[in-house]
Amino acid sequence: MLTRVVAAPSGFKESLSAEAAADAIAAGVRRVLPDAEIDRIPLVDGGEGTARALAAATGGRLVALAATGPVGEPVGTHFALLGSRDTAVVEMAAVAGLSLVPRTRRDPGATTTYGVGELIRAALDRGVRRVLVGCGDSGTSDGGAGALQALGARLLDSDGFELPHGGRELTRLARIDPAGLDPRLDDVELLVACNPFNVLCGERGVARVFGPQKGATPARVEELSAGLENWARVLTRDLAVTGTDLRHGPGTGASGGLGAGLAALGARLRPRFDVLLDHLDLDARLARADLVVTAEGALDRQTPRGKVPAEVARRAKRYGRPVLALAGTLGEGAHDVPGVDACHGILPAPMALAEALVRGAELLTDATERALRMILLGARLPVHAEPAGAAAAAVRADVSGTHRPSTVR
Repeated sequence: MLTRVVAAPSGFKESLSAEAAADAIAAGVRRVLPDAEIDRIPLVDGGEGTARALAAATGGRLVALAATGPVGEPVGTHFALLGSRDTAVVEMAAVAGLSLVPRTRRDPGATTTYGVGELIRAALDRGVRRVLVGCGDSGTSDGGAGALQALGARLLDSDGFELPHGGRELTRLARIDPAGLDPRLDDVELLVACNPFNVLCGERGVARVFGPQKGATPARVEELSAGLENWARVLTRDLAVTGTDLRHGPGTGASGGLGAGLAALGARLRPRFDVLLDHLDLDARLARADLVVTAEGALDRQTPRGKVPAEVARRAKRYGRPVLALAGTLGEGAHDVPGVDACHGILPAPMALAEALVRGAELLTDATERALRMILLGARLPVHAEPAGAAAAAVRADVSGTHRPSTVR
């Protein structure tokens, strides 16, 4: 019997927040299991919605303010004060996220993290003892240079002039003057919740992996990569960084290299789920479930590299709970995510991306219903003796998705 279902999705970029995705899954479950207990756990990975989700989970609140957005213009933004009142959560996506960059201006060589530094400063004004910076969904690739400028560092070229904003300027960086850095940084714990697989430099460096997604041309990618190499070298030298490899250290590439910039100020870079999910009591809630449903925009070979469905599946398997993953697209490796028992695409038929983004909630609800009806059908099938050897392999059914329209509404 399925009486307790956990809905633990991530958000769908540019379509659904994690909260909206959890609501859509819950609506699909209720169509099939109207009496089920549904535990909604919208999951955050440091990107959009992180501050709001952690404020709600801890009895905290959001602090609204204006700050410099990624294209240098003011935006309305926020940070969270958690229930303890001694910890602030700065969500970089809320002030420098890709969704704040107009499509006609998507050039990660020009965007800035200056607003992230302004939010950190505003949190310090509240007297907090700990600042947690959530990384994800960024529209920048400036290595955190803008954030350091907002916190008081001066980035100088060979003639002693301060650099303008943007990652494309970092190739001209000759010296960093840290004398004006906010002295309160010495008295606060700075934590960065990041994907440890993201590194600043090299062939898997952040400019090469994520630059094209943010609008970088191949020439811009190479320019950004060279600038971030120079950034790591000058940061290490002028801020006397020891014990941290800013080029290849885990998490240094988070949010276009913001991880490296903050690490140079003494921040600790921590795997994001270790920092974020404990606030949600996730493990105990998974342990009580009969079925766990997770979801994200894409399920593919990148999913095990720090994405929400893989983390949910990993934790659910500690308690032997079955996991269904729903996704906007199923790419290469979607069927091989450890701990995911079945995956299902939410599109019932090919459609334009713009339409799919607008209809995200409807599509996710319908897909949840289809998947649950298949699960219940399987539960009612007669059970026969398990065939052995090659015969067993021949009868295993692939229930990972559908490629044809469904009439189930």
